[in-house]
Amino acid sequence: MSAPPVPDAPTPFDATWRQEAGAGLDADGLALLDRAVAWSEPRFEGQNALTGEPLAGHGAGVVRILAALHTDAATRAAALLAALPTDFMAPAPSLRNDPVATAFGAEIARLVQGARALLRLGVVARQASDAAAESGSQKEMQRKMLLAMAADLRIVLMRLASRLRTLRWHAESKAPCSPDFARETLDLYAPLANRLGIWQIKWEMEDLSFRFLEPDKYKQIARLLEEKRVEREAFIAGAIERLQSALAKTGIDAEVSGRPKHIYSIWNKMRVKRLDFSQMYDLRALRIIVDDVRACYTALGMVHEMWTPLSDEFDDYISRPKPNGYRSLHTVVADDDGRPFEVQIRTREMHQFAEYGMAAHWRYKEAGAKGGQVSASSEYDRQLAWMRQLLAWNSDVEGGAEAAPDTAKAAPVKASGKSRGAVAAPAHTDERIYVLTPQARVIELPAGATPVDFAYHLHTDLGHRCRGARVDGQMVPLQTHLSTGQTVEIISAKSGGPSRDWLNPQLGFLASPRARAKVRMWFNAIELQQRITQGQALVEKELQRLGKTAVNLEQLAQNLGFARADDLYVAAAKEEFSLRQIDALFQQPAPVAEPTPAALRHATAGSAEKSGKSGVLVVGVGSLLTQLARCCRPAPPDAISGFVTRGRGVSIHRSDCHSYLALAAREPERVIEVAWGETADNFYPVDVSVRAHDRSGLLRDLSEVFARLRLNVVGVNTQSKQSLAHMVFTVEVRGGESLSRALDALAEVPGVSSATRR
Repeated sequence: MSAPPVPDAPTPFDATWRQEAGAGLDADGLALLDRAVAWSEPRFEGQNALTGEPLAGHGAGVVRILAALHTDAATRAAALLAALPTDFMAPAPSLRNDPVATAFGAEIARLVQGARALLRLGVVARQASDAAAESGSQKEMQRKMLLAMAADLRIVLMRLASRLRTLRWHAESKAPCSPDFARETLDLYAPLANRLGIWQIKWEMEDLSFRFLEPDKYKQIARLLEEKRVEREAFIAGAIERLQSALAKTGIDAEVSGRPKHIYSIWNKMRVKRLDFSQMYDLRALRIIVDDVRACYTALGMVHEMWTPLSDEFDDYISRPKPNGYRSLHTVVADDDGRPFEVQIRTREMHQFAEYGMAAHWRYKEAGAKGGQVSASSEYDRQLAWMRQLLAWNSDVEGGAEAAPDTAKAAPVKASGKSRGAVAAPAHTDERIYVLTPQARVIELPAGATPVDFAYHLHTDLGHRCRGARVDGQMVPLQTHLSTGQTVEIISAKSGGPSRDWLNPQLGFLASPRARAKVRMWFNAIELQQRITQGQALVEKELQRLGKTAVNLEQLAQNLGFARADDLYVAAAKEEFSLRQIDALFQQPAPVAEPTPAALRHATAGSAEKSGKSGVLVVGVGSLLTQLARCCRPAPPDAISGFVTRGRGVSIHRSDCHSYLALAAREPERVIEVAWGETADNFYPVDVSVRAHDRSGLLRDLSEVFARLRLNVVGVNTQSKQSLAHMVFTVEVRGGESLSRALDALAEVPGVSSATRR
């Protein structure tokens, strides 16, 4: 979409521009660029972007930036065409209908379409209404999605150059820049440029975004800098020349590079490390790369001879590497005027590890104080390392520009007038796709995923109720394979479950093993419940025949060798258990010598629930069968009440139990007074709810508390969502005192925010 046309302005495509934009191209490349200008210039028609930036000027500026990166002619031509008005450049259903493909061929058309796709991703992300879409993990997902949509690295470079050109225009024209636009640049595009090793674009993006977001702080730091950037760069150049000369005289083959820090980097370090400006020792920095460790220490000695070292600012990460494996010598020295600057010294092997290994420069810069703690082992990280190495390799082919971090030069992409500069992503990048929710939250799924996989990823219940889907606003079949960049909306029923067809791999409803497992669990649960219902009906029918309707079914199951009544029901339904055994159990003669019947040996562990001995006295009535209600799990010294059930004796509830209060209100005539009797020998199951910040070893630490207090855990249910864990433990306790001790001990476990009885 573009703003109305404005009066004609001087063309940005003059002779000076052609000289800069065509730098490094051969005759074929220059001819291609001239054709792109001739084809696009009349189509710009004085159009402006919604920000007010002239589109022709934007395209010309992007090409200049890409020329400085030494990209090929196809990239520069495609960048110019991608700046055309959006109504003209609406996405074509195929390259056959694309006017750019007709005029310039499939390669350039694919580059233009890729750049447009990334632009649409940015628009959708900025329109996000879901708070989760603004989280740090979602920003990382957006970076992954951006790379996945750009199978050709040149598309990423075009997008970065376009964003930088817009920032420059805001600075040059003094037109207000949206805070959301500047924040998105800091969150998404600058880190991406950093990870790709395109340092010049990174620091300029950060400085301009910081200038628009925090103008007062930007100006304050700018004033604090005692010298201008040109003067600082002159100092760096002089120091490099002096060092290289001295090292060469001693026979050390070394590469020396460096650049001053930019304003955003200074502010960020002051903020993160809580430093005053006077404590910033690395406003200017040098890096020395040598062949071996011995040369590292030799170079260190020479640096300390040439400049005065600050004794408290020396770190030897070679003899004592960082936990992530990073190795280097860091020292701070003062120049002849007493101004400090930092020097880093490392071998080429150490530099390679720091750049492309798990301690890569971007990792410890972006991770903060705990930098470098994440292993660069994922496919995404390998893709990034591959891209950065390719950029550096193209730099070496060009023969001249160095791509070392913290240097002022960017890592260039090989220049060519033909397509041999194309940089396609490796095959493994196709193993994952990244799609959007209607709220612009990015979801990572396996390649080949369908809307059903998407629904199950969001929520298990949503997957069960999934009945249809819209992709980019259009209704699609549930077997549709999703693609990176699409927006997916699920249409669900109010209730219901999955279809058995979803488990048929030939029908193609599911690609995710996780989603397939959830569907199986649903059908397994349904089947289990049906067997329990069927088996319970068989057991109760047999008890009615025997005239034993008042039997405690849990106790009966224990006596028959089952852990729970449900297990008995399932065995009966599957005909793995003969109902005649129930009759045989009641026909056994009462034992004389033993105080406890042999059939109840399994129930003598002291568990009130398993033994059926609740220790509860029913006031005013003779011996009645009682059972502890599972809904509230009463235990001494809780205030309790009784409710006479049909066929299961008296159910004992806590007096404040919601289920009991509802039953009592509906049938008050069945309420009966009860009280605790002899409970010293019994254990009572209670549910303990623990909420904590999820971390490695949390469940082990909580289990150790129960073991230390000699409490038997008979059940546990855990849930984890957004780094928060909720665990419910069913624990057998003697009474309120042991429960209080357990709750106090659990609350002291690191990370636990609350421990309460449920």
